[in-house]
Amino acid sequence: MSNTEMSSSNYYTTLEVAKILGMAVRSVQLMVDRGDLQAWKTPGGHRRITRESLERWIQGSRAGVTGVASFTGHTGEIRAPGRRRAVVHVPRVLLIEDSSHFQNLVTMLVKQKFPAVDLHVANDGITGLVSFGHLQPDLIIVDILLPGIDGATMITGLRRHSLFGNCKLVVLTSLDEDQRAPYAFALQGVDVVHKSRLISELPALIDKALGHLFGSPDGAEDEVDEGAEPVADAGTEAEAEAE
Repeated sequence: MSNTEMSSSNYYTTLEVAKILGMAVRSVQLMVDRGDLQAWKTPGGHRRITRESLERWIQGSRAGVTGVASFTGHTGEIRAPGRRRAVVHVPRVLLIEDSSHFQNLVTMLVKQKFPAVDLHVANDGITGLVSFGHLQPDLIIVDILLPGIDGATMITGLRRHSLFGNCKLVVLTSLDEDQRAPYAFALQGVDVVHKSRLISELPALIDKALGHLFGSPDGAEDEVDEGAEPVADAGTEAEAEAE
């Protein structure tokens, strides 16, 4: 391709896509390798990703992330009577799980036991990484075995992410302890739930991770004037690596 075509706004570099999606360059490279994004290589071996495929993937990833709050009408803001409103932080949970059965099971548990939680579901690791940057959840519940990028690699990357902060992690797995040995590097200090005990053990771990966010026992709610402009969530930062 000519230099004019290479510099066209119809194409992005891998680094540019990483910044747009808020993920590591290596994750973008994996997306190209598995066909999620369409790309070609320059004579120097650098990828150029088509704008069309990126926009298509973003639309698809948004469609693949669901939230309990979207159909319960919970907006994350609790309005008090009068001319002022109390703004209370709504705990946000991101579930990254490819099994529809366990997606439904966790969703049912959260809706029944933690109705105030804003739950979002991602179907694979790559979508989960993008969702993490957009949502900045308080808790991530993730399967250790995921398509595209395995949970152990993703957990390691998340912990290095500049937005990770005080986010908590709970790992779901169908692997027995001996089978988890190859993932031990990622599971240190992380609560792990075997899927056979999910119903009995997961609620307590969610409460452990988010209990301090439920209610306001000290009355520490922020009050803002009715006419004040809402404050937007912090933007997504990228884990940029030069290709």
